[in-house]
Amino acid sequence: MINNFNHQELCIEIDFSLPTPRVIRALDQIIEWRGEPRIIRGDNGPEYISQLLEKWAHKHNIALQFIQPGKPQQNAYVERYNLTARND
Repeated sequence: MINNFNHQELCIEIDFSLPTPRVIRALDQIIEWRGEPRIIRGDNGPEYISQLLEKWAHKHNIALQFIQPGKPQQNAYVERYNLTARND
């Protein structure tokens, strides 16, 4: 997870699959360290569009924002970062 304002890495979770509870656990840890964001932007992966994450975001007054399906260039910085992390 990357801060879109300053491109600072906040957390990295690398795996073949990231279930929603694991994503929420990572987000809770980031909030504990840095405070709550106003918006979380992500792709349309199942872990981000789940009702569990939607309920969690609503509880924390965080808006979820999604890129358009099939348009990874809308999230280009994160996509490039993920590629670099995978290759390293």
